[in-house]
Amino acid sequence: MVFQPVIPLSGFGGWNFLQSTYDAQLETYSNSPQIKNDIDYFTEKFAEPMAVEDFLSDPRLRRISMTAYGLAGEEWKTGYVRTILDEVQDPESTFLARLNNPQYSRFAEAMRPVDGKILLTLPNLQEMTARFAAESFELAVGEQDNAMRLSLNYQDEINQLVTDGSTDQTVLYRLLGSVPVRSVLESALGLPTEMQQLDLDQQARILDEKLKSQFGLSSVQDLKDPEIVDRMVSRYMALDGLNRNAAATGPAATALVLLGNAAGFGSIASQNLFLSGL
Repeated sequence: MVFQPVIPLSGFGGWNFLQSTYDAQLETYSNSPQIKNDIDYFTEKFAEPMAVEDFLSDPRLRRISMTAYGLAGEEWKTGYVRTILDEVQDPESTFLARLNNPQYSRFAEAMRPVDGKILLTLPNLQEMTARFAAESFELAVGEQDNAMRLSLNYQDEINQLVTDGSTDQTVLYRLLGSVPVRSVLESALGLPTEMQQLDLDQQARILDEKLKSQFGLSSVQDLKDPEIVDRMVSRYMALDGLNRNAAATGPAATALVLLGNAAGFGSIASQNLFLSGL
């Protein structure tokens, strides 16, 4: 049986608890029999170079490796994965850049075949299996509270999307292309999901304006600042807790939540809401 994450509260209070116990919970989860068996299987299979076709024919290996890069549930797309692995070997291919999916790009680079075989060094294996355990833990968190899973994803992804040397426009496109990061930003900034129907350049311009007006950023590069990351996630979780309380008990409870008196939603969350300009 896989260890189930302990999340006693929803909203900001539950998020604080998860953050304070994250390392201990992840270690316990990683040592559960199912996760250990998957890691041992993956490590044993990749002890030697593996032919791409052998990898593609093994759904368990596809599941483990794709989960490690935030692609859980995508392992059934065997033909698509084959295309990804073919394209990453072609230096002239622009397929992955046009795909604008950071998760697939990182997966392709990690599994890049050479002469039809995938070779993973010991450090590669250790990194990938650690990512698999962490991503699996986040999925388990999501089964109990999806907002917390998205917040964990945001913390993981933001530094990989906002990179030195990248233009603001490039970073904005990456943010829009990452489902968990976009979900957190849309909610924290009050952006309607209908915005996705607009031209990508328009979406990037709106996102840029909201980030600068609501968070006072001089550049989207500031998003990777730990203080900004914390503020963004805090605001997202505070709003999530507020919305849950409002939906569950009506307008009267909303006032209590804003005052910090509702169960599971303390004064810190209320302060975050007010400091965010709500």
